[in-house]
Formats: sequence, structure tokens, C-alpha cells
Amino acid sequence: MTRLRIALVQMNIEAGNTEANFAKMEAGLEEAAALDPKPDLIVLPEMWNTGYALTEIRRLADPDGARAKRLVSGFSRRHGVNVLAGSIAQLRPDGVTNTLYAFDRTGAAIAEYSKIHLFRLMDEHLHLEAGETAGSFELEGVPAAAMICYDIRFPELARKLALGGAKLLIVPAQWPHPRLHHWRTLLQARAIENQMFVVSCNTVGESGGSSFFGHSMVIDPWGEVLAEAEERETILVADIDLALVDEVRGRIPVFADRRPNLYE
Repeated sequence: MTRLRIALVQMNIEAGNTEANFAKMEAGLEEAAALDPKPDLIVLPEMWNTGYALTEIRRLADPDGARAKRLVSGFSRRHGVNVLAGSIAQLRPDGVTNTLYAFDRTGAAIAEYSKIHLFRLMDEHLHLEAGETAGSFELEGVPAAAMICYDIRFPELARKLALGGAKLLIVPAQWPHPRLHHWRTLLQARAIENQMFVVSCNTVGESGGSSFFGHSMVIDPWGEVLAEAEERETILVADIDLALVDEVRGRIPVFADRRPNLYE
């Protein structure tokens, strides 16, 4: 399957209000699944369960992600839709991680990835434990990958994922004002340099002392923006054809022309 309809749930997250956030997440998933035609993949933003209430994060975090996984897995199974469940604050025995999950149409878990690069400007490194493995997985038979927010500032990670075969990169985020120009430029750069689709789901509104601008995006392997949300809660929808990845990589053979022995 190369053609995918993707729906991004761009939502306002209330820092520290887990009950309100779970309710909004479930409503957003149901609204996306009710679209006609129904999407093949629904994507949620970063840390949607707690927001950046980091000083309370151990109390608020979902133990082993159990509640989030149960709800999203059940939703995927009922509606027959793939879901990349954004990321949540997940409580583990060794601390709290910023972790995303993906589920296939049967509700089976197909991916779990914890954010590798912690954002010091929002004190993530003081309250969260960093992940240690890259986020590669397979979606509908297509090699895919995920990064979380600040990760997109590290081109080495995106290139590693592309060299591993990824044709689709999914990026949940809480990316704040005033760095809209960085957000758009970095996402387009990751798409162009790796010749793959980039799908990014951001948040909106005021939360935890920061203001988030939305502008969730779907970008093709040429770097063209296929769809971009405004600064409000919405469901952004785009259709992509993953066959374009092979076409672009064939026309400009970036990977074949690499000289990695000179990059170290």
C-alpha cells in the first residue's frame, strides 16, 4: 500500500490536566475517524496527556503508558485505523520518559520510541530520562520512522532513519513561539535532504507558560508543503503517495553519491 490518507489532530493541551487531555484526545480521534473517506493513519501531538507540567511529571505520568495504550489500541481495533499516538509522559521504574506508540489497524502495537534529545530550554533534562534507540518501524508494509519535536534539530538522526529505509517520518511536537521559522525550515530540510515524506503534528494554545502555534504540516520528498494547519485546533488531512519517494531518490541519487568516509 503506497497511498495513505493522513489525519493530524492538532489540539490544545492543558498542562497538568490529564483528565481533560485524555477526553480531548479521545474526542479528536473520534472526529478524525469520522471523516469521509476515513484516514489510514491518525497522528497525535507530543506529551498530550500531561503537557509540560514537568515539576509534577512523576505524579502525572502514565505508569508504563498503560492507560494511553489501552485506549488507543482499542480505538485502532474498533475503527480499523493506524494511529501514531503522539507521545506521552510515561512512568517507568527508572524515571519518566517522553514516549510515543504506534498501533496498526488491529490494535496491535507496532512501535515505541522515547525521545532521544531532551530540550534544555524547557528543562526536560531535569525531569525526563532520554531514550537510547531510534524510532524505526513498518506501517502498512512501508518503512517508516518517528522523531519527537527537538529531535528534528539533529540531522544525523533523520539521516540514520532514512538510510535504514524510512520513506515516511512522523514528528509529534509541542513547538512554541517564537520559532515558527525554525519549525517550517527544519521540517522541510529533513524532507529534502532525506527525500522522504515528513508528517508533523504540533499543538496550539497556552500551556505551562509557553505559547504553541500549531502549523502542523505534511511535506513531500521535494520539500513541498502539501498541507499546513493554522493556529487553532483542527484536524489536518492530506493524501500522500509513497511511490514518490522512490521516484525522487531515483532522479537525484543522494544516497548513492554519499562519501561517508570523509564525514567522520
